[in-house]
Amino acid sequence: PSLLLMAAVVVAVALCRLGPGRRRGASLREFLSTFQICACTNELCLLAAAELPPPAALPLTYGLTVLHGATLAGSAGNPCGTLQQAWAGAVRPRAAALRIGAQFAAAVLARGFMQLVWSLGAAEAHVGARWQRCGHPLQTTEAQAFFIELLFSAVFQLAVLRVDLIHPNLRVHFIALLITMLVYSGGNLTGAIFNPALAFSLHPYCFYENFLSYSLVYWLAPSLGKFLKLLST
Repeated sequence: PSLLLMAAVVVAVALCRLGPGRRRGASLREFLSTFQICACTNELCLLAAAELPPPAALPLTYGLTVLHGATLAGSAGNPCGTLQQAWAGAVRPRAAALRIGAQFAAAVLARGFMQLVWSLGAAEAHVGARWQRCGHPLQTTEAQAFFIELLFSAVFQLAVLRVDLIHPNLRVHFIALLITMLVYSGGNLTGAIFNPALAFSLHPYCFYENFLSYSLVYWLAPSLGKFLKLLST
């Protein structure tokens, strides 16, 4: 049921993305892309916590990342990516603000949608799912968590900047493999999210309970990771 649910989300988003024109629908595409990423990741995290051992969760992470890369081409799905585009002059500040707003709105909606689905108890992992509190994803000090998310964001940005050197058919697999490796390396400490909208969708109550700490780790750190890499090139 969980795999069918994630597949249904991907199909629904793909159908919606066929509609708007390129310029008119930029914010809408970011909304849809972020919704897909957040909804699927919420389900994957719940599934991993309830049923999947790490050796099974990592291949599923890789497969979902490949699927996102193949179906969401042309969308950032990450506020840090939109900030990077604005910094490079590819997107005007007002347009960037609208896209980031759309990304966070999608993160909130994806969370609410998944909680509604979980309440139906369609899958064993959904029964008794209690996500109405902070799950405390930080399993290390705040300072160490900050530098982990910053480093992972910088490494990911470096890979994105060099991805044009890779054969087009292999690019999405390269990015998916990198993300899976980062999740394996730091997932047990911070979750290896390096996406502010996704972090807010996965752990909203942590931000409510301790906004400063979680915003520093999951919002500021990945943003700095992007810009530090850009400044060094």
